[in-house]
Amino acid sequence: MSRGDCVAMEPRAVGVSKQDIREQIWDHMESQNLADFPRPVHHRIPNFKGASHAAEQLPRLQAFKTARTIKVNPDAPQKNARFFVLESNKTLLVPTPRLRTGLFNKITPPPGATKDILRKCATSQGVRNYSVPIGLDSRVLVDLVVVGSVAVSEKGWRIGKGEGYADLEYAMMVSIGAVSKETPVVTIVHDCQVVDIPEELLEEHDVAVDYILTPTRVITTGCERPQPMGITWSKISREMMEKIPVLRSLRAREQQAGKDVTLQGEHQHLPEPGRQQAVPLSAGRRPPDTPGPEANSMEAARGSPAGEGAPLAADVYVGNLPRDARVSDLKRALRELGSVPLRLTWQGPQRRAFLRYPDSAAAQQAVSCLQGLRLGTDTLRVALARQQRDK
Repeated sequence: MSRGDCVAMEPRAVGVSKQDIREQIWDHMESQNLADFPRPVHHRIPNFKGASHAAEQLPRLQAFKTARTIKVNPDAPQKNARFFVLESNKTLLVPTPRLRTGLFNKITPPPGATKDILRKCATSQGVRNYSVPIGLDSRVLVDLVVVGSVAVSEKGWRIGKGEGYADLEYAMMVSIGAVSKETPVVTIVHDCQVVDIPEELLEEHDVAVDYILTPTRVITTGCERPQPMGITWSKISREMMEKIPVLRSLRAREQQAGKDVTLQGEHQHLPEPGRQQAVPLSAGRRPPDTPGPEANSMEAARGSPAGEGAPLAADVYVGNLPRDARVSDLKRALRELGSVPLRLTWQGPQRRAFLRYPDSAAAQQAVSCLQGLRLGTDTLRVALARQQRDK
């Protein structure tokens, strides 16, 4: 791939939009047959020819060598990047598709996995088969972020496919304290996707990149543009809130911390005169008098129902517990998944337990996170308590 192939891709007119640039990239890659399956590339992160070769530059980055936990997007051109993370015995986090069931999945290859199995784990099917959900309370720290792009400039300015998921994923990671402004961001693209992007197109929620990997180059952008400081709630619609349950949990947290969480199209709720507002918390911090997951007692109230007088929607039913299971086994699993409840009600003889969460959004997030959880050889049944009673 020569640099000359990129000339036609420069934005051609004053007043060009992000969508104009996307269409130019997509049209060029289709006309020049620069992409592999899936085709056509329109409305996708292009699976460009040479993606595997471009990803070979990733392990050579110092930022990769020193990273322990790496988040990589689930798109096809980053398959080899996911493989290199696993091969290097680093923790691989992959966002759940369209964030429907949570934020992250941790890819956990089987013990003694060969290179062939690791390559399978790095595919979209492997991500589904070998993943464990990571809850919002897991205190995960991401050392390196790998994103897909439709277009990117040598200055580090990036354009995605237009749905905003990569930007939202990053903002959510900021919200839970998983990344900081020092966390490096890498994108892997074809040479023709490296173009000039007018600065006036950039918005405050756009993620910038520090390194661009192509089949022929490694570009260190030296980008000094600030990364998003968190979720821009005024850009979030009610429809998006319905589609992404984890957003509801994060919004409740930030509202409790005193932040403005006014959604798109809503009127901002101003504080009442004289009413004390909660002091906003920095990302990843909790009030000094709030116990962390390790300090949570998770009381085992044997034989009693899961809390009287509290909304059923805040309770999660866990069934099909092994006959020899202990309450400590379940507690340990909940801690590892970052889904520690306010209270755990253990009903061992009935092979079930109830988990109390602060609100329905947190309970729904826990249900999503705990799907497929196994104790011993048994897969547990997990559902909102209200749904289980209806059954």
